[in-house]
Amino acid sequence: MKKSTLFFLCSTFFVLISCSQEEEKKETHIKWDSWGVPHIYANAVDELFYAQGWAQMHNHANLIVEMYGSSRGKGAEYFGPQKLQDDMLIHTLGFNELADEWSGTRDPKLTAIFDSFIKGMNDYVTANPTAVDANLKQILPLTTRDLATHSMYVVFSRFVAGNDLGRVQQWPDMGSNTYAISPKKSASGNAMLVQNPHLPWWREFTFFESQLNLGDKSMYGANLVGFPGIAIGFNKNLGWSHTDNTIDNTDTYELDLKDGGYILDGERKDFIASEKTIKIKQEDGTFKEQQIPIMRTEHGPVVSQSKDKVLAIRYVGTKAPNASLQWWNMLNSSNLDEFESALKMAQIPFWNVMYADKHGDIFYLFNGLVPKRNEGDWDYWDRIIPGGKSSDIWTETHAYADLPKVKNPTTGWLQNANDPPWTSTIPKALNPDDYPGYMAPISMSFRPQRSARMLLEDESITFDELVDYKLSTRLEFADRILDDLFAAVDASSSEKAKQAKEVLMAWDREADADSKGMLLFYNWARKFNSWKKSNYSTPWDFKNPNTTPDGLADPEGAVKLLEIAATEIETKFGKLDVPWGDYYRINLHGKNLPANGIDGSMGVFRVTWPGGGNENNMFAGGGDSWVGVIEFGETPKAKVLLSYGNASQKDSPHRGDQLELYSKKELRDAWFTSEDINANTVKTEIISETGFTEEKEDAKE
Repeated sequence: MKKSTLFFLCSTFFVLISCSQEEEKKETHIKWDSWGVPHIYANAVDELFYAQGWAQMHNHANLIVEMYGSSRGKGAEYFGPQKLQDDMLIHTLGFNELADEWSGTRDPKLTAIFDSFIKGMNDYVTANPTAVDANLKQILPLTTRDLATHSMYVVFSRFVAGNDLGRVQQWPDMGSNTYAISPKKSASGNAMLVQNPHLPWWREFTFFESQLNLGDKSMYGANLVGFPGIAIGFNKNLGWSHTDNTIDNTDTYELDLKDGGYILDGERKDFIASEKTIKIKQEDGTFKEQQIPIMRTEHGPVVSQSKDKVLAIRYVGTKAPNASLQWWNMLNSSNLDEFESALKMAQIPFWNVMYADKHGDIFYLFNGLVPKRNEGDWDYWDRIIPGGKSSDIWTETHAYADLPKVKNPTTGWLQNANDPPWTSTIPKALNPDDYPGYMAPISMSFRPQRSARMLLEDESITFDELVDYKLSTRLEFADRILDDLFAAVDASSSEKAKQAKEVLMAWDREADADSKGMLLFYNWARKFNSWKKSNYSTPWDFKNPNTTPDGLADPEGAVKLLEIAATEIETKFGKLDVPWGDYYRINLHGKNLPANGIDGSMGVFRVTWPGGGNENNMFAGGGDSWVGVIEFGETPKAKVLLSYGNASQKDSPHRGDQLELYSKKELRDAWFTSEDINANTVKTEIISETGFTEEKEDAKE
């Protein structure tokens, strides 16, 4: 036989073997990469979400089981009195009853997704019984109802109604950043997107990163642990991000009591009253029962009561059971028209939407369910409302067409850093006078000002520059106020303030780990209070939203605060030019690393807010969580980071494995293509009758 013929036959044989192996791989399978990210492949939606449930449990079993159990309203029964307040809230707001109602009104397609996702979780525990701690096994098995109540707990009590309930995130700068860059502003001619939610680095705010491959569709991104699908993501055609928006879609009403009822329109009304029994686990393992009264008014449930008044709350979203289906439809879109069709489902009650695609479209939406109110401006509704008027009880929300939105602005860019929609691009493309006064406030704080400045100052943005902007720790507040502070110091006789000025003049005005002067400025700025309007000689002005406020209203007082701040730093550390990272640390998952950034109140785009500390150090507690920077070329190019890693299981190597990148201000490549995924796969699991089984090395040969 000729060598050429032999070569042809051998080549054909190996091609057939390779094709045969690829055919076998058409079974649902998970490729785990070296960062603990599951790349899931399936040809059916049910198997895709079954695999994602399995994968989430693989990385977060104990966290998910504990959260689902708590969201049942039985946390005190499982874990003791520390969960009693959560239980009372869950029962007061009626999440279990609403979950039962949603089970009958939810789209069947979403019910199938939920069922598959939960089955994957339960099957993982059956196959890996040691993954769940012994004290949590009483919660198993998990149910679709658990998924519903947990989503209600997170979305309603932490976001939609969080502020009114007094449970809004207890951190200095709630929110997120996002950019959309059009081809006219992009050096490559491709649209680009920045995804950057800011959340605490714990419990229900933890993100999970995954890639979902369904047939020929490939979808990548993150969602909160315990939620199916992807809520901030991209595919080969488009992507989007969310930020907390300045939306008032919850109202708290103060009602006067009379004869066991409450007053509405001058007449006494009966409460709708019921009672729940909560079991509370005691230290000795026994249980104590406590009855909690539940009262509802025409406004909504009563969340607080005094001798002669009650507070009742009303919030949007209780008639919107299909938020996860809307996210799924967004993820499966291929262009802006399809994406907008998904948005018009109006099932996601909160969060701005920022969008970009490979076709060159960029888009911003002030998304959410905004109540249709009969009267009043922002200030009228942004308060505890005297509840005596039934006309203040709204029943409808605004249609999609009513919401502020911007498509392909002439500026070529869009931004949101939790500012109201009016400053999504500058010059402004939206006029608040065109909308009801209660739609959104009128303001622009230092962080969105910094956000806009970086784009305004760059006519042609490269991908690498966009990454740098995302990671920027420069303080807009420092750029705005230091010239005035220096002038005030020069006019004073304070030697200590003049010493401090020398340090601040040499400072790079950034909050990097090696920035000398940041600690001194931070100590002064906290005392000065950058939020206080009366501190400035020129107040914030909507006509000049990104250059005001400015000037010192009390120069002598500012110098005195600088004296105090400098004395404190020198007394504690022996010098004024302490590197920021020596003081500010990431102390998490057994790692102790220099931190960078700070809360956004001083205009830092790279948000890392404090979450505790000791006598000598302050520790990071949240901020940049999921970061994605995507360029939409022929194939998406993406850099990402999940700050604390993609796992919380104590034995996982991915618990905290990305913190060093965070400390160094670095992102990593998102492995999106088959070539990149295969090159970085460390383990493959194939679906079986009992879940997934690991593919052995000899099976690959």
